[in-house]
Amino acid sequence: MTKVRNQIEFEVHGSYALFTDPLMKIGGEKMTTQIPSYQALKGIVESIYWKPSIIWYIDEIRVMNSIRMESKGVRPIKMSGGNDLAFYSYLRDVKYQVRVHFDFNYNRLDLQDDFNEYKHHNIAKRCVNAGGRRDVFLGARECQAYVEPCVFGSGEGHYDNLDEMHFGTMVHGINYPDETGKEILETRLWQPTMKRGYIEFIKPEDCPLVRPLHEMKAKSFILGESMKSVDETNAEIEGGV
Repeated sequence: MTKVRNQIEFEVHGSYALFTDPLMKIGGEKMTTQIPSYQALKGIVESIYWKPSIIWYIDEIRVMNSIRMESKGVRPIKMSGGNDLAFYSYLRDVKYQVRVHFDFNYNRLDLQDDFNEYKHHNIAKRCVNAGGRRDVFLGARECQAYVEPCVFGSGEGHYDNLDEMHFGTMVHGINYPDETGKEILETRLWQPTMKRGYIEFIKPEDCPLVRPLHEMKAKSFILGESMKSVDETNAEIEGGV
């Protein structure tokens, strides 16, 4: 993997993780995937540091601990009221080394004054040292995670001597209108392979399988269209529009 100058490296770990497999969400029960998706890792990074003027890209991860699962009986709240009974399958005792970098969100030209690579990179590194700006979770709210700085590739991993491990077709992530500029919500699929504990993530635009979900109207400022001035907006409010 080519190193990018604005990359950050960190280790995230926790007692449990639930990266929900959408194909297994039948009857209200949840089962985790064996590894985190691109979108789940992106959510972790955005909990560490995020601004609407930048987009985080996941370069690669290193799976440090063995992949183990544990089922728990839970009582989720029913939509009709009361509680239900279900079994959730979690990953147990997870630890990942993560390497990511960012680029500017060129669909947000209204924020181009904030396109300062040096500033965002240094703030992100300080946020990693502080353990993140917001609470970090491993896929679900009940799976609290902890972030620490690390040197990517350091230490011993459980899969260092395993040549390859395939995970089949999995969800890569979701294409949102504020990042693509298109007025449609899409899901991306791919087929990851772990080599000696390392998983390199392909770029969102390189995913071989993209499926549309539904139309999603992007706001005018996201597409770079002209925005009403404050005076015009105030005039409409005063006029009862």
